[in-house]
Amino acid sequence: MNTFDDRESGFETEFAVDQNLEFKAAARRNKLLGLWAAELMSKSEAEAQDYAKDVIVADFEEAGDDDVFRKLRADLDAANVEQSDHQIRRKMEELLELAREQVRSES
Repeated sequence: MNTFDDRESGFETEFAVDQNLEFKAAARRNKLLGLWAAELMSKSEAEAQDYAKDVIVADFEEAGDDDVFRKLRADLDAANVEQSDHQIRRKMEELLELAREQVRSES
């Protein structure tokens, strides 16, 4: 029974580490998304950093990525920046992969 308990504990630890890395990757992705959108909206460097923080915070409104997407969609529309829903979602996917790579390389 001890071997089974050790394996279970190992899986739980691995799951916790994976979840932590995924959380960090999502936060990193949101920062990168904020900086990308800020550039499209011609924000200054200071404004871009503030906006990136706003995008990170937006992700805490609900589970999933829809809250971040809605923020980006609304802000880009308000700034008259042409980006389709598909382009925004594709950029979200691209930057999530980049963020995962960055987080893994830092671990």
